[in-house]
Amino acid sequence: MTQLSFINPPGLYDPRPNGYSHVVVAEAPARLIYIAGQGGENADGVLSEDFGTQVRQALDNLRTALNGAGAGLANVAKLTVLIVDHSEERLRIFGGALSAAWGDNPAPACTLIPVPRLALDGMLFEIEATALR
Repeated sequence: MTQLSFINPPGLYDPRPNGYSHVVVAEAPARLIYIAGQGGENADGVLSEDFGTQVRQALDNLRTALNGAGAGLANVAKLTVLIVDHSEERLRIFGGALSAAWGDNPAPACTLIPVPRLALDGMLFEIEATALR
């Protein structure tokens, strides 16, 4: 049985409003699941021009990918997020969507990387995950 412990040590700022935890410890033998970067395109490959819409779709895509491996958001230990033309406004949109997705559950560790461009024209957001099951 995999046990994830989410830790926000004293002496570090509270990351929860931005939708993540500073430290996640995984204990026990587990099956590691690596989810490739999920963008904001729908199942038909359509990509909205709106950043918030891409974030919500990418999180839906992440859930679908996790479900395909028999996992869910609660199994995610670490996220890596890529944002084109990162700004405080985009962080607020992303952080709000992440907080809404995880709800009252502890959020995973997360690294946000501002980038000038992603794989597809018009792609503004990408999220990858490492999960344990």
